Amino acid sequence: MTGTLNKVMLIGHTGDDVKMHYFEGGGSLGRFPLATNEVYTNKTSGERVTNTEWHNVVVRNKAAEICEKYLKKGDKVYIEGRIKTRKWQDDKGNERYSTEIHCTDFTFLTPKDSGSSGEQSGTSSGQQQSQRPNQNQSQNQPRQNTASNQSQSLTQEEDDDLPF
Repeated sequence: MTGTLNKVMLIGHTGDDVKMHYFEGGGSLGRFPLATNEVYTNKTSGERVTNTEWHNVVVRNKAAEICEKYLKKGDKVYIEGRIKTRKWQDDKGNERYSTEIHCTDFTFLTPKDSGSSGEQSGTSSGQQQSQRPNQNQSQNQPRQNTASNQSQSLTQEEDDDLPF
């Protein structure tokens, strides 16, 4: 493979509210921690073990403002983005490194209560309305497209049986 890929997909719970930073040019930056869990059973003791990994998520501009408005501590969210490591100096002059997830796409997974503010409910129903046309479009596609997609995927699977 000649190219490279830097892509991260996470589903987790926010560890805090979004902290915003605004810039003179009108841009903004939002940061929040995201916790993902790994649960397994220890084979020797039979004990159930949970490991939590914390990720520093960075969101920019309009996306940051949307996250600030709707994400609260403990909310479940899907994050898609890139890993980026920053090098910086602390107060004592020591070099420090921070690894961040620069978010390019997100989906809120925590359902909002029907008793919440009208603004959130309106946005929520607006999101549902915007998703409906896409669903209807996929349902209205002719069967031939579906059949050709299936035959293409079968061909791709057959090509994947290479010995290396």
